[in-house]
Amino acid sequence: MMRLKRLATAGLLLGLLVSLAGCHSRQKTDSWATIERRQKVVIGIDDSFVPMTYREKNGQLTGFDVELAKAIFKGSGIQVDFQSIDWDMKETELNNQTIDLIWSGYSKTEERAKRVAFSQPYLTNHQMIVSMKKDPVNRLADLKGQNLGVQTGSSGMAQLDRKPAVLKQKIANQTPILYDTYNNAFIDLQAKRIKGILIDQVYANFEIKARANGQDFQAIESPFAAEKFAVGMRPEDQKLRRFINRRYQVLKQNGQLAKIQAKWFKE
Repeated sequence: MMRLKRLATAGLLLGLLVSLAGCHSRQKTDSWATIERRQKVVIGIDDSFVPMTYREKNGQLTGFDVELAKAIFKGSGIQVDFQSIDWDMKETELNNQTIDLIWSGYSKTEERAKRVAFSQPYLTNHQMIVSMKKDPVNRLADLKGQNLGVQTGSSGMAQLDRKPAVLKQKIANQTPILYDTYNNAFIDLQAKRIKGILIDQVYANFEIKARANGQDFQAIESPFAAEKFAVGMRPEDQKLRRFINRRYQVLKQNGQLAKIQAKWFKE
């Protein structure tokens, strides 16, 4: 009787393992057919990242990446569904198939490329250090022993961790102050709770110009290498990747891409 129970238990465990393996294999299939069938692609975004993906005062979503994504899928029969997500959990949301794409000023890095497939890069970005003119950061030495703000899950955070000797080991406690959004970091910067913010150039330029007291801020380029923005997707979604790259080239050739860039990044 005991032997039969053990065999039954072993059978249940085997069945469970087979079931889990089956689920895992389904997660690794190309999702293009599913996207076409439901006529919708779900894009995960940070809805506070100006000027890429952010909400206006009336709540409407806008930004460079919003317009670019809509232009890419225009006429394809596939609707674009933007989903605001916890930016620190973006890769998890992608792997869990909650979203199909990460498209929100998403930098292509070696670390991310181990887990995520990327489209052709479409924009070059640098990391900047923003400070108040009354208490400026003119060089890295000015941050020695000082509090530095950075967004959780951002490429700036990744740069700090990748090359700690460049900046991380110089700041207070050798640990940055983490923020869910850059907007909260700007609040603390003005309140003198932090000395500076390590931030994407596209965000810094847009935010400073948009603020009524923009003249009170300054920005210097960080020593970190330039980055490329690209669209992130699951490695198995090669049909989706080819579609995005192909449509991107069409927009580049017909001048539509240049028009969108001029609108959002004009001097």
